[in-house]
Amino acid sequence: MSASQTPPATAVPGDDVPTLLVKIFGKDRPGITAGLFDTLAAYSVDVVDIEQVVTRGRIVLCALITAPATGAEGASEGGLRATVHSWADSLNLQAEIISGRGDNRPRGTGRSHITVLGHPLTAECTAAITAAITSCGGNIDRIFRLAKYPVTAVEFAVSGAATDALRSVLAPEAALLGVDVAVVSAGLQRRAQRLVVMDVDSTLIQDEVIELFAAHAGCEAEVAEVTAQAMRGELDFEQSLHARVALLAGLDASVVEAVRKEVRLTPGARTLVRTLKRLGYQVGVVSGGFTQVTDALQEELGLDFAAANTLEIADGKFTGKVTGEIVDRAGKARLLRSFAQQAGVPLAQTVAIGDGANDLDMLNTAGLGVAFNAKPVVREAAHTAVNVPFLDTVLYLLGITREEVEAAETHVE
Repeated sequence: MSASQTPPATAVPGDDVPTLLVKIFGKDRPGITAGLFDTLAAYSVDVVDIEQVVTRGRIVLCALITAPATGAEGASEGGLRATVHSWADSLNLQAEIISGRGDNRPRGTGRSHITVLGHPLTAECTAAITAAITSCGGNIDRIFRLAKYPVTAVEFAVSGAATDALRSVLAPEAALLGVDVAVVSAGLQRRAQRLVVMDVDSTLIQDEVIELFAAHAGCEAEVAEVTAQAMRGELDFEQSLHARVALLAGLDASVVEAVRKEVRLTPGARTLVRTLKRLGYQVGVVSGGFTQVTDALQEELGLDFAAANTLEIADGKFTGKVTGEIVDRAGKARLLRSFAQQAGVPLAQTVAIGDGANDLDMLNTAGLGVAFNAKPVVREAAHTAVNVPFLDTVLYLLGITREEVEAAETHVE
């Protein structure tokens, strides 16, 4: 058919057209869906909608169909009902057929995906989250489990409420309940290529790189004190960076290789990056740490982008200074924008992950900012928070299921 040709009109039942909702329940086995529609085919009905779910080996199959035309022998609604019940009985299934008119009620405006992560996910938490959705005027259209381990991840498709309103109500509720909740707008952009940018220390890796270098220099206590001063607000990031790096002056640069070997990836980090890359996403890191480590991580993980501070080395020794532009709080947000421009990805389709106040500008600049095992001030300011020690749980916030992750892991290049 050429582009100029008009496709034939399809029959879409109006509100006054008689329809039947056929519901089948019972033990799942191969062939049930085919058997039901083979049974219905004898009555020349049209399929308006289908929903099917299997939970712990039990199937719930719903088919919304047009009512059969009356008058033809054997084609009455009564005949269809009797035949469907007889077929279901033969398979030890239960059938329910409900008369009505028209299609499903139109979904409300304002559509969102709400992902809930629990470890475990309790009935109490689920009741509170769903009640909060209702309080915003939202209607839950579909529920789907994304993962059963290492956390239980469930996604709700919600309509009738603004995404921002849902997020503002659900974020404090989730904090009280001890679960993680992410709210994102529905739409094609969720399926589009994205850019994911992460902090490094205590996010992509379990360590603080400055502390690893300090251990080799024998100045761990001094570095810890400067860090504490920064945490108390007595020093800003740039001041604390220069003060800590100054303590490394004279350290032999050969320790870089030793520190690289000491770095421990966060559980799930490798899976997160590998899965995102296989899906065609671009992945980068920005760090207030040092290129001496991030460059190695970029090569090891195949990252598309990496930026960090650089420790100055002269005559094989650390000088106690950093070179180039400082990667601080504002710098991380600036680099996110730069990476997005280079990747050809709108900021609305970027994801930023971090744990500290130094990451806040970046988290708020991204389309989705994820606070990963973060301090309270960061959790409160970010779009969503993940408080389990598995970095790959971020995949569930993007609508990627555990089964899809495992399929990617077993994929042979």
